[in-house]
Amino acid sequence: MIAVRIGPDIRFAVVGATSYLADRPRPQTPQDLLAHSCINQRLPTYGGLYAWEFERDGREIRVRVEGQLVFNTIFQVLNAAVSGFGLAFVPEDLAQPHLAAGRLERLLDDWSPPWSGYHLYYPSRRQPSAAFGLLVEALRHRG
Repeated sequence: MIAVRIGPDIRFAVVGATSYLADRPRPQTPQDLLAHSCINQRLPTYGGLYAWEFERDGREIRVRVEGQLVFNTIFQVLNAAVSGFGLAFVPEDLAQPHLAAGRLERLLDDWSPPWSGYHLYYPSRRQPSAAFGLLVEALRHRG
């Protein structure tokens, strides 16, 4: 298989509204999230609730968080977090305007390294058509 990078690095962030965090302790480790109301996302391709993924010092942890809210899209998750319904795990660039405005606070920053973003995979055994080659070049990330 051939992998072509089609996007920049992506970093996820645990975020919470200042109103939600006003009278609650900030989590120091991913396991501390179990004591919080977290906003879950159901991934249709995954078949269930997304387990939040963390890594630090080469140690990977997946946490199945609890909460009363479950949404199908990341935008609904973000809106619920901004409204103070709990903690959310969202792409950093999506949360950035709310972080900059002070509506959200970032948590567990040192547990969220970037991952290498999206790639297009295709078999190397066949000669791709000229049209497919143009598509690959158009999608190729040049960061």
